[in-house]
Amino acid sequence: MGLPSGVARPLRFLAARFHSLAMYAENPVLLQVRRKGVTANHYMSLKKQWIKNLGFRTVLDVGANTGQFAVAVRAYLPEAQIYSFEPLPDCFQKLQSRFAGDRKFTAFNMGLGAESGIVAFERQDFTPASSFLKLTARYKDALPATQSSHASAVQVRVQSLDEIAKELDISGPLLVKIDVQGFEDKVVAGATETLRHASVVIIELSFVEMYHGQPLFRQVYEQMVQLGFDYHGNLEQMEQPNDERALQADCIFLRRGEETPASSVAN
Repeated sequence: MGLPSGVARPLRFLAARFHSLAMYAENPVLLQVRRKGVTANHYMSLKKQWIKNLGFRTVLDVGANTGQFAVAVRAYLPEAQIYSFEPLPDCFQKLQSRFAGDRKFTAFNMGLGAESGIVAFERQDFTPASSFLKLTARYKDALPATQSSHASAVQVRVQSLDEIAKELDISGPLLVKIDVQGFEDKVVAGATETLRHASVVIIELSFVEMYHGQPLFRQVYEQMVQLGFDYHGNLEQMEQPNDERALQADCIFLRRGEETPASSVAN
């Protein structure tokens, strides 16, 4: 026989609070991350021994928003050179502010894709959902914050990562993170040479259509396999609230057959 709900709820709350306090006690750096507006989950998802063992010297943060991923990376990989790419001007300014004074951080106010140009971008009030594509009803059902979000068109500059990488000082081991809300296939298509030097690529991919006309997991998975990567699970995933069905995941791709990470990248 279970506990009465009037007793069970407070106990669950206390247990959750105790777990949270214990996590912060074991990881004091979480307080620094939190002060910069990043949740503990972003940091803890990266706090993996295998990631630390690879000793990444360069991180390419594609689809940075306001720096959630980059802040977590900086907390866990303090010596890494970080290059972040964010097309929305207001998010870019917040990103810049978060890393003011960080000499190993450089941000670019642009989107990445298969080719250069000026492209219409759907800016949502809930900016993490902004995309070159339009939201589907499924996304709005899964994430209540987007249901009342207003979309406005913004013209953004787009270049390929391969073109930009020629001008960057990129040293291996290299980690690439791609979170571009349905534009993943275009980013990968414009980054084939750069990705060949990466040890790990983390890409947010969808299993169902969250944006109209977006590529699903299988399509981008096949692109990555052709580039010499194998799929090795997820860091985090987004689930349908009513039945916990997986909708999106931060998918991990490791370079196939590479026992030690690449030591350098030739521009």
